[in-house]
Amino acid sequence: MSTDRRLVSSGSPLEPRIGFSRAVRVGPFVAIAGTAPIASDGSVASPGSVYGQTRRCLEIILQAIADAGLTADSVVRTRVMLTDISTWEEATRAHGEVFGAIRPACTVVQVVRFIDPGWLVELEADCIDLSGWNV
Repeated sequence: MSTDRRLVSSGSPLEPRIGFSRAVRVGPFVAIAGTAPIASDGSVASPGSVYGQTRRCLEIILQAIADAGLTADSVVRTRVMLTDISTWEEATRAHGEVFGAIRPACTVVQVVRFIDPGWLVELEADCIDLSGWNV
């Protein structure tokens, strides 16, 4: 089993500034960093919509997973962080649309705020590549 460290970038200008990668793959394990609802033009995606922002976070996460050589089926854990816990159903509806059949372990928590006050949600994911394993 390879233990090479592979960094995956989403192209966010925050990655080199803060010193992080969108995802890091070490062997079969992939960790996806806290993912904010950033539109392709750098603005806040779906302003004011927890559901829309969660969908955007999931799009970015799914792309990072693909860039790391895996699929959504490899996700074993997700974390949903909200600035207002009363909006959990909007966020988890979007989460369920992507992960309903996969059903990773999931934690939903409230945080005080994010770097950009327009971000209402951030998500993280952990993946394991089980190809070639007998499980």
